[in-house]
Amino acid sequence: MRLTLLAALLGAFAFTALAADVTGKWMAQVPGRNGNQETTFTFMQSGSNLTGTVSTQAGQREISEGKVEGDNISFVVSFEARGNTIKQEYKGTVAGDEIKFTRSGGRGNPLEFTAKKQ
Repeated sequence: MRLTLLAALLGAFAFTALAADVTGKWMAQVPGRNGNQETTFTFMQSGSNLTGTVSTQAGQREISEGKVEGDNISFVVSFEARGNTIKQEYKGTVAGDEIKFTRSGGRGNPLEFTAKKQ
């Protein structure tokens, strides 16, 4: 019993140790209706939990539901528009100093873009 518990704990710690570390500032050119928009992602990672902000010329928004699992990252950004709450879901794959993102929800079709660590 103890050996099984110890093995499970070691496996969990090994998985956490292998997770990408995305803490820091990341910059991207996100496609939009009026051309590309410079977007800054500022992340703080604690284990698999992710917090932070997304900043554009329109302002700064907090992220929610942030997770890092291995090389995968996901979070949600919510905002109000015309009395409605709009949720945008971000999913990405970390590869070194780049994150390849797909943003869905909100207005329009899913968008793909790449953020680079600063």
